[in-house]
Amino acid sequence: METQQSQRKTLLWIIVISLVGVLTWLGVLLLLWRALEANGQQVDLWAMIGALSTAVATAAVFTAGYVAYRELSEISNSRVIDITQRLFDEMNSAENIVARRWVYQNLPDDPQKGLSVLTPEGQEAIKQVLNSLDRVAFLTQPGWIDDELIMPWMNLMVVKAWARLGPYVIYERQRRGEPDYYLIAEKLAERCLAWRDAHLPDAKIIWVQDAL
Repeated sequence: METQQSQRKTLLWIIVISLVGVLTWLGVLLLLWRALEANGQQVDLWAMIGALSTAVATAAVFTAGYVAYRELSEISNSRVIDITQRLFDEMNSAENIVARRWVYQNLPDDPQKGLSVLTPEGQEAIKQVLNSLDRVAFLTQPGWIDDELIMPWMNLMVVKAWARLGPYVIYERQRRGEPDYYLIAEKLAERCLAWRDAHLPDAKIIWVQDAL
């Protein structure tokens, strides 16, 4: 009820302000017309009102367009900052760092062998990293944020994680008969690999034990 009353008051204020604005504008034009008439210039009042109102309306349209452009630009910048912050928090959360470290250091290259000796801790780490990649893939959908803003600091984490987990995902797809199993995570890894090949063609992944 209070929301409806607030909306009615807002609408009433808009109507009142609009009427005051129109009457003020007409009053200014009338004073201008009388001043011109007093100086001996014959001016058609209605023609003058029409011409000046058209000019003012045109200027108002351009001004409104500029204001709308600035607002959209600010909204876009805010969205980019929000997405970047969420990505940073996701990739650098303590849980995800621990999970990636386990995957880097403990996961065998052969998926069949690795799954046969997988511990609950390892299974949890794998799911943590894969789910994190899915969330990152969702946040970085085409058109949401420019790759050049995020790839320089994000690509290596994704590429290294997928280098370990990619064979496991493909193995599980075939075993389960689910071709879309972590498919968007794979697409994200492909984008990161393509960016890395284009910008860092000579860079190689080096696995270091007990790294920071």
